[in-house]
Amino acid sequence: MGLSITDLRLLAAIQDGLPLDPRPYARVAEQAGLSEDEVIARLGRLAGEGVIRRFGVIVRHHELGYRANAMVVWDVPEAKVREAGRKLARLPFVTLCYRRPRRRPCWPYNLFCMIHGRDREKVEALVEQASAAAGLGGLSREILFSRKRFKQRGARYAPRAPELRKAG
Repeated sequence: MGLSITDLRLLAAIQDGLPLDPRPYARVAEQAGLSEDEVIARLGRLAGEGVIRRFGVIVRHHELGYRANAMVVWDVPEAKVREAGRKLARLPFVTLCYRRPRRRPCWPYNLFCMIHGRDREKVEALVEQASAAAGLGGLSREILFSRKRFKQRGARYAPRAPELRKAG
C-alpha cells in the first residue's frame, strides 16, 4: 500500500499526539494543510487499512499525582482467563488489561493488568478488589510496582522532513 505525500504529512502531524484543544482535528488540519473533515476521513481510512494500528490517549499518570503504578500479573487457568480478563477490563481503575503466553519455568503468568494510584496502599487495595471482582482470589499473582518512568510517546509514522510539513 502506497502512502501519498498528504498521508505522510498527516501522519507527521499526529505522531506527537493530538493538541489539547476543543477541536484537535482542526488544529491538525491547519498543520497538515487539510480540512478538518479530510483529516477525520483520512485518519479513518489509514486506521481501516492498518497503517495506524492504535489511536488513543497517553496519560502521564505521574504528573496527575499517581505515584504508585503497578502491573499485576496472574496465573489463570486457560478455561477462566478470557472471562477474568473481561471482568478486569470493565473495572474503572484498570487502565490496561491483556493476555500473554506464559514463559515457563520462569514466568507462569498469563493475565496482566495495570493499576495506578496515589500510593502503594491504595493500589494494593484496588488489586484485592480487582481479584475479587474477576474471580481470581487464591490464584498465584505478583504486584510489580514501577521503579522507573520511561518516556511515553505515540508511534512514529513519518519522517520530520521539512518537505512533509508544507501544504500541497
